[in-house]
Amino acid sequence: MMGTRGNRFGGGRPLGLAGLRRLAKSRGVTLIEILIVLAIVGLIAGGIAVFAIPKFKDAQIQTTKQSAQQLHTIAEGWHATHTQECPTAELLKKEKEIATTSNINDAWGKPFKIECLDDGDIVVTSFGPDGKENTADDIRVPEAAKN
Repeated sequence: MMGTRGNRFGGGRPLGLAGLRRLAKSRGVTLIEILIVLAIVGLIAGGIAVFAIPKFKDAQIQTTKQSAQQLHTIAEGWHATHTQECPTAELLKKEKEIATTSNINDAWGKPFKIECLDDGDIVVTSFGPDGKENTADDIRVPEAAKN
């Protein structure tokens, strides 16, 4: 059965076999066109990732610093009335100094370390992105404290 040309091709004349082939060919998307679109989408996604990943890492560090500061303040308050014992995050949670639903881990899912120094100071430490103790990326509150 022969098709007819619609308004797009002008008039209502019947299409021949060659006309139908041209029409079918003009409606398809070639593999090359699909690959070009995928390449463009990949370049855009890669460009976004280049800018977004460092911002995400900075946000993790800032969030961990703020959490460590809050934990430090709570630990100091608790230690003022319990001078014989050094608090842990779990103990502070158990004593309801921290809400039981609160997350007491750093941005990388590791628990904070709370130390009571001989001079009475309390140091809260996150082992940072690498998760290893005593490395350059550790986050300590107060910042001047060293192990």
